Parts: sequence; structure tokens; C-alpha cells
Amino acid sequence: MSIEKNVKVIAFVGLAGAGKSVAVDYITEKGYPKVYFGGIIYAAMNEAGIEITPDSQQKFREEIREAEGKDFVVKRVIKQTNDLINAGQHRVVLDGLYSWTEYKILKHEYPGELSVVAVVAPKKLRHHRLANRPERPFTQEEADKRDWTEIEGLEKGGPIAIADHYIINNSHLDNMYRQLDEILEEEKFLN
Repeated sequence: MSIEKNVKVIAFVGLAGAGKSVAVDYITEKGYPKVYFGGIIYAAMNEAGIEITPDSQQKFREEIREAEGKDFVVKRVIKQTNDLINAGQHRVVLDGLYSWTEYKILKHEYPGELSVVAVVAPKKLRHHRLANRPERPFTQEEADKRDWTEIEGLEKGGPIAIADHYIINNSHLDNMYRQLDEILEEEKFLN
């Protein structure tokens, strides 16, 4: 695909509970569209008639990547992103980059247009957030299992380690928003 020079794609990565969704919501509230990696999985689970739970989601994510390839999700993310670009959107937010494979494919698809932002927080704080979130709260065991699965099974550590920018989300939201504003300004993301 021929990408216009003015296109910017910003992808967020981080372990569960780090604050990716909060960061993405902050940007989308400014009117920028997003493509949600997890939404691809949810749609495929709904099509297959599978109830969405933390265990079923994790199992399905692993099985669909095994059956359809590690690029199952990212191929659909790219299609949705390109559809937005072709419809005139010059700024697109990608919510929830998962794997090293996805990172490499996105870097190839959007050379010079893609920036990756890793949202990070200490494990104890992330797990506290996961235990206290209103939707799908995790037990300590579930949070540990999710971390290991994302690091080992999905190779999420690679995109976090090689991200273009980092947001340290270990205090109040205003601090995270300030870091995010600085990144958006540096990337010339805001129109």
C-alpha cells in the first residue's frame, strides 16, 4: 500500500494492567480513530460461539494463532487501519500490540509512519489494578499466568523492549497524560 507522507500510526504495547487502554482512550477522546487488537479476538470468539472469559480468551488467542498463523490478528489490524487511511484518516491509534511478529509486520507495513509506545508499571501495581478493575478482575494467580503467557507465548517483551517511547504509569493519571502529550507532540501526531 502506498502510504501518504502525512500518515502517522501509533501503537500501544504493555503488559496487562499497565494502562494501555487508559492511554488509548485519552487519545481517542480527542477524535482520533483506533483499531483494537483484542477486538479482533473478541469478534472471532463471537463468530465461533465461545464465551469470553480470561481463560477462554487466552486459550483462543493461542489456538487461533497456532491454526491461522502468528499474523492472524495483525493482518486484520492492518486491513482496518488501511481502510481508515483510505477513508481520509491521517492519524490512527493501534490499541494492544501483542507480539514480536506483529511488531515486525507493522514496522514493514508502515515504514517511517509507525511509532510504538510501551506503557509500563511495576508488577505489584499492575496486578493491583487487575484485581480491582470492574470488568474481568483477575486473581493474583490469573495475573501471574497472564504475564507469563504474554511474555513467553506471545513474545510481548520484544515490542516493549524496542519501543520508540515509554510511559511510566506508576502514579496519578495527570502524570501519564503529560508524558503522552509530550510523545504526541514529538511524533507530530496531533493535527
